[in-house]
Amino acid sequence: MTFTVPLDAIDELGHVSNLKYIAWMQEVAIQHSTARGWPVERYLQGGAAWVVRSHYICYLRPAFEGDVLTLETWVAEVKKSSSLRKYVVLRPQDEAVLAEAETSWVFVDRKTGRPCRIPDDLRTAFTRR
Repeated sequence: MTFTVPLDAIDELGHVSNLKYIAWMQEVAIQHSTARGWPVERYLQGGAAWVVRSHYICYLRPAFEGDVLTLETWVAEVKKSSSLRKYVVLRPQDEAVLAEAETSWVFVDRKTGRPCRIPDDLRTAFTRR
C-alpha cells in the first residue's frame, strides 16, 4: 500500500501519530486478506473473524506530512487459531525504513467470542507463496 501522508495524520509533535500507524496496519492487512481471496464479508459469512491480541511497533524514523510511504505486510506464522502478521513502513524516496511492526491476530467465533480453528482453505491462502 503506497500513499502520501495527509495533514490529519500529524500529531502535536509535528510527525505522524502512532495511532495512524496502527490504522494503516489494519488497512493494509485487510487489503492483503482481500487480495488473497478473503474479504471481510467472507469472514462474516463464515461466522468468524480476526481480532487483535497484541501490536508491537518499533519506530525507527519519523514520517511527516507529504511523505510518500509504502506499507508492506505478510503473514509470518499461522497456528491453530492465531497468526502473526509482520509489517514494514518504508519511505521510497530515500529508501528509509521508518517502522517495523507485528500483530498477533486470533481467529474467533463471532457468536461465542472464543478462539476457533483456522479453516484449511484460509490457512492455505496465507501460507502459499
